[in-house]
Amino acid sequence: MWNCPGCGRSFANQNQVHTCARLGDLARHFADADRDVRAAFDQVLAAVSAFGPVQVLPEKTRIALHVRMSFAAFTPRRHWLGGHLVLARHAGSPRFLKAEELSPRNVVHTFRLTSAADVDAEFVSWLAEAYQVGSQQHLRR
Repeated sequence: MWNCPGCGRSFANQNQVHTCARLGDLARHFADADRDVRAAFDQVLAAVSAFGPVQVLPEKTRIALHVRMSFAAFTPRRHWLGGHLVLARHAGSPRFLKAEELSPRNVVHTFRLTSAADVDAEFVSWLAEAYQVGSQQHLRR
């Protein structure tokens, strides 16, 4: 792992290209959001924390979840929580608004959550897959 001397973020590769900026305040992201939006994020964070260590990175425009690499990102809006997960495959679910293949084993799946109830068993299983991508476990298979 390499830590950027400018912003302090950790990366899997030395001198990895990134937007170098100090992390912000997590609460600021939720200042104008409904309570259900924060509850959905808290439910996600509780689920992910059960998989192992995770860094929560409140950046300027998003909140990233990071292990060796960022595997999920969230953008709170007033009435919903937008975001994406990086999976090692196409999930093929209508719950995802779109899926974009960055490489054969890195497929970005975009979603919207409106409440903690949206973080159900199916969504938690995708979070578990994304966590494995963030840990780069999918590369060892």
